[in-house]
Amino acid sequence: MSLKDRITDDMKNAMRAKEAERLGAIRMLLAAMKQKEVDERITLDDAATVAIVDKLLKQRKDSHQQFQAAGRVDLAEKEAFEIGVLEAYLPQRLSADEVADEVKAIVTELGASGPGDMGKVMGAVKQRLAGKADMGLVSAAVKAALAG
Repeated sequence: MSLKDRITDDMKNAMRAKEAERLGAIRMLLAAMKQKEVDERITLDDAATVAIVDKLLKQRKDSHQQFQAAGRVDLAEKEAFEIGVLEAYLPQRLSADEVADEVKAIVTELGASGPGDMGKVMGAVKQRLAGKADMGLVSAAVKAALAG
């Protein structure tokens, strides 16, 4: 079963269980997926679906942070709930140590030596770790590997 099918099944189950908040979060995800398919005239595979989930998660986390800073607890709780729903569709994430090890291996493979090689290293890292790691953590690991 593809990730897209799993999300669709979860939407149907949320409808049957009358879970309005969960249903809203899943519909938002499906709408973003459909928009990508229509805009680019493609059919999404699991990797592309994970990329969309990652993008939506980043947006939700940013919104959650902004709402908390503004004292809007009600909206922050809604964003936190949506974060929980979206995280269920991501594969198991790598730990910080595993990310650092992968980055070091890629830096060695590419022969990168300093901050000037950051773009080249990030391109390779994004291909290898897409959907498997938080890109903020990856970026910090690349900077650390190229600085020292």
